[in-house]
Amino acid sequence: MLLPSFLLLLSLAVFAAAADYYKILDVHKSASEKDIRAAYKRLSKKWHPDKNKSPGAEDRFVEIARAYEILSDVKKREIYDRHGEEGLKAHEGGQQHGGNPFDMFQNFFGGHHHQQTRKGPSSLTEFEVSLADVYAGGSIDFMIKKKILCDHCRGSGAASDGDIHTCTSCNGQGVKLVKQQIFPGMFAQSQVTCNECGGRGKVIKRRCPHCQGNKVMDHTAHYTLDVIAGMPEGHEVVFEGEADESPDWEAGDVVLRVRSKKETGGFRRKESSLYWKETIGVDEALLGFERNLTHLDGRTVPLVRKGVTQPGYVQVIKGEGMPLFNRHEQHGDLFVEYNVVLPTEVTPLMRRKFAEAFQLSSATHDEL
Repeated sequence: MLLPSFLLLLSLAVFAAAADYYKILDVHKSASEKDIRAAYKRLSKKWHPDKNKSPGAEDRFVEIARAYEILSDVKKREIYDRHGEEGLKAHEGGQQHGGNPFDMFQNFFGGHHHQQTRKGPSSLTEFEVSLADVYAGGSIDFMIKKKILCDHCRGSGAASDGDIHTCTSCNGQGVKLVKQQIFPGMFAQSQVTCNECGGRGKVIKRRCPHCQGNKVMDHTAHYTLDVIAGMPEGHEVVFEGEADESPDWEAGDVVLRVRSKKETGGFRRKESSLYWKETIGVDEALLGFERNLTHLDGRTVPLVRKGVTQPGYVQVIKGEGMPLFNRHEQHGDLFVEYNVVLPTEVTPLMRRKFAEAFQLSSATHDEL
């Protein structure tokens, strides 16, 4: 009776030790093909050994490639979901890896990775968030329209791989030698880009029907901006490699310059300080008052004045300003400026009361 239980535990231990391809790509088991592709795109660029020199980067890059190879293949993914890695190995005939991860990377990004010598243009966007989000921190979802490599041709512009042919004009070299006469009987040779293939060495016989040979398509990408409490005005958040894609360059960055919204009648910010204007009546200005101010995070801050409050008086409340960036336990100060509102009219009773209070002369009192 103990043997079957032991074998079950052993098999579970083996399965637990096996690679979790969903975890490697940081996606849920219900992830769509688009989600898997986006995850591979982000992680493969992050861990590519040409860019990431940290120890273990290459091993991580290979793991990511293997996970993408399995999860992007409908049949392999189904086998993996049902039978795990061991079932997948049996399906592959015992082979651990199905291809070169670096070739996969080149093919995914249009097959021109090693030819890319420049980075594409980055985009800079002014991004406004509420002051409450800057005060407390939070996550904000947003969308950006951009160009991505065509999913069908992967940026080749061809209907299929068979429609890509070696350029006969330059024999696939991308350049041609041109002989020019300098003087009678004297010639010089110069190397110029092939005008037939544009220097690619390949020509397309039939265009991709999905992108019409444009190699890229319009796409709306979803992102999440993590607002850190106390983030400075104009702070730039970079989404690396998320700008327009092209087979001719490495995608640039999406840069968000974060600023707080200007809201009339609300809190104002200056660096780590917060400013608020509070309106009180004449009676409160003379006799004092107790009020509650609702802060940006919903807390109640008591406003207490025992004596006379002059118009324009500024009360300083320590530690109730903005949190300091990357030092959230520390805060600046809150400055409350008081505005005193006079009544629009004074009744006879109020006149007598004021006269008694201010001890006006009888002559003046009679005039009132």
